[in-house]
Amino acid sequence: MAVPTTALAAGMLWFFRDPEREIAHGRVISPADGVVQSIMPWKDGRTRVAIFMSPLNVHVNRAPLGGTVTSVEHIPGGYVPAFNKESENNERVVWHFDTELGDVEMVQIAGAVARRIVPYVPAGTKVEQGERIGLIRFGSRVDVYLPEGVEAAVEVGQPTQAGVTRLDRD
Repeated sequence: MAVPTTALAAGMLWFFRDPEREIAHGRVISPADGVVQSIMPWKDGRTRVAIFMSPLNVHVNRAPLGGTVTSVEHIPGGYVPAFNKESENNERVVWHFDTELGDVEMVQIAGAVARRIVPYVPAGTKVEQGERIGLIRFGSRVDVYLPEGVEAAVEVGQPTQAGVTRLDRD
């Protein structure tokens, strides 16, 4: 009985790990550990970079830019796997940051296993680039909408590390 309980406890501690990071320099850095799932141009000129987080990734998310959190909106929804196209209708938290690049949007999306998104900071909070801002439990996706004129420097399939991988190109 002690062995399974100890293994479960060790697994939970490992899953909820939150390592210190040397924050990278760049206009926009990755808010999540994971793999770039897609890079899509949006009709309004922005580019969406979607990062899929497996249950093996660190799930603490970080601010992609420094600035002021202007809104944190929870939107209820379903729980299909985050890598699935239908995940667009999953439970999510939509963040807006007032930054030197203007309004930057980030969306935390719950997946089939991840059923809880925990924002750490409320609207009105000033954040530094790479600062911890929230957690998605057990695998999911984080989308960052790069402002018009900001080109993605990552490629589909590329691994990312929160606070370390630069998403934009000079």
